[in-house]
Amino acid sequence: MTTALSPQPAHGDFAARVRLPRLLTVFAVTLAAVLALPVVVVLLNLLAPSTDTWRHLVDTVLADYVANSLLLMLGVAFGVIIGGVTTAWITTMCSFPGRRVFEWALLLPMAMPAYVMAYAYTDLLQYAGPVQSTLRELMDWGVHDYWFPDVRSLGGAIVVLSLVLYPYVYLLARAAFLEQSDSMLEVARVSGYGPWGTFRRVALPLARPGIVAGTALALMEALADYGTVSYFGVQTFTTGIFRAWFSLGDHVAAAQLSAMLLGFVFLVLLLERMTRRGAAFHSVSQRKRLRNVYPLRGLRATVAVMFCVLPLVFGFLLPAGIMAHMAFTSGDAQFGARYLTLTGNTVTLAAVTSVLAVALALVVGYAGRVSPTRLVRAANRIAGLGYAVPGAVIAVGVLIPVTRLDHLLADWVQSMTGSNPGLILTGGIAALVYAYLARFFAVALQTVDAGLTKITPSMSDAARSMGLGPGATLVRVHAPLLWRSALTAGLLVFVDVMKELPATFVMRPFNFDTLAVQAYNLASDERLAEASTAALTIVLVGLLPLIVLSRMMLRPGPGQSRN
Repeated sequence: MTTALSPQPAHGDFAARVRLPRLLTVFAVTLAAVLALPVVVVLLNLLAPSTDTWRHLVDTVLADYVANSLLLMLGVAFGVIIGGVTTAWITTMCSFPGRRVFEWALLLPMAMPAYVMAYAYTDLLQYAGPVQSTLRELMDWGVHDYWFPDVRSLGGAIVVLSLVLYPYVYLLARAAFLEQSDSMLEVARVSGYGPWGTFRRVALPLARPGIVAGTALALMEALADYGTVSYFGVQTFTTGIFRAWFSLGDHVAAAQLSAMLLGFVFLVLLLERMTRRGAAFHSVSQRKRLRNVYPLRGLRATVAVMFCVLPLVFGFLLPAGIMAHMAFTSGDAQFGARYLTLTGNTVTLAAVTSVLAVALALVVGYAGRVSPTRLVRAANRIAGLGYAVPGAVIAVGVLIPVTRLDHLLADWVQSMTGSNPGLILTGGIAALVYAYLARFFAVALQTVDAGLTKITPSMSDAARSMGLGPGATLVRVHAPLLWRSALTAGLLVFVDVMKELPATFVMRPFNFDTLAVQAYNLASDERLAEASTAALTIVLVGLLPLIVLSRMMLRPGPGQSRN
């Protein structure tokens, strides 16, 4: 008995079990504080005294920033709800030719950065573009003989952003429709409701939480956009932040504009919470997947196909085709060593950020599992706050403290060695990777957390019964089971970093450009044909993982059948 129950290993094992959860808690709280620092810095600048630049902005353009941002939000909300909900209902509840393809293909516009689509439609619809040129030739019109809508306008920005962002609503609305049971919709049919009545009176109210959540995500992305609104000449808060920082050289005014933009983001989040309050619906049916969908034939099937084809064509196929045509007929004159360097820079940033994000998410997510205290849960929420914050705001919030730290480090090194090392953090990619982590860590954390919830706690109990401590359990038990979730998280962060423009544009080191920066700079100089090469590469790199992920996310779960 005494030999089998040696007290020393038990004491050491107990100490390890107590020590590691504490260390994980400290790590989670510290990481949350570091990732939340940019937001805190921006908010603290509200207390800074107003400058002449701020007063100038208030007197001249601040009203335009507010009005255009509000109109952009309203327009994009209308567009993504109409496009996302309609396509989600059709592909879920109706049977028609091509439905299986549309289920995943309707997510492809997510691989198309909004600024890339803006470049494509500008080339197509501008005065010298093929559409207007063809109209003038066919109708024998002169310059002042006709009116054509200007794509480079607030309306154009709303359309472009709606086409890119409707998949957020489509994905969450379709998931909500898939969860509605046979019996619930059969009751609607027995009650005399047809397809439209069932949709309006039963399915739509039940799917409201998912629709609202998807709309909120789309609105936050629209507020964060810089490339599209800047290229179209629409004055919003993001363009104002860049103007205050670069043109006027006033980081306090830029931070104060960033704080106002944060107010819009928090308003979206508040409205989303208020709208969803109490709107939690649960099905008691064991058959989660509706098998008796509405079969469509003839004209109705044609209309359904058109509803699905239009957003796919205008949101992905057409702009991608325009970019491909320009890339292969003209393309970037710098294609070669310079272009390979740009691609290498982009892939390096995306790879480093995705690996760090997944590694940190594994540790933080596991901390929430072995030490599920309120402090850890709050730290996890704070660490994921950056995803709701525009890249331009993150960049301002990172640059202010990191630049000061850079100067302190340089002064200290110079005092110790007698030589000035230059900018250590902002002179390399460290500060930029930090900004990416602050912006996209939530993507990795939510994906890893979803994977952890699928691992039964009994496996941890079994590991402990075999003498494994929390650290060994993470490495030897949880990590092998989480490889799919970790891979998914890494791919999502990789694609997001590839497309990110505002933070990259502000914080990239000197002479360190990426594909997104190259595309934006060339397009800003009206060199769309040359910008097409970098833009098309961004789309192609993000396309393959998006197809894989979309098919995985739309695959029916256990107990759900394919119609």
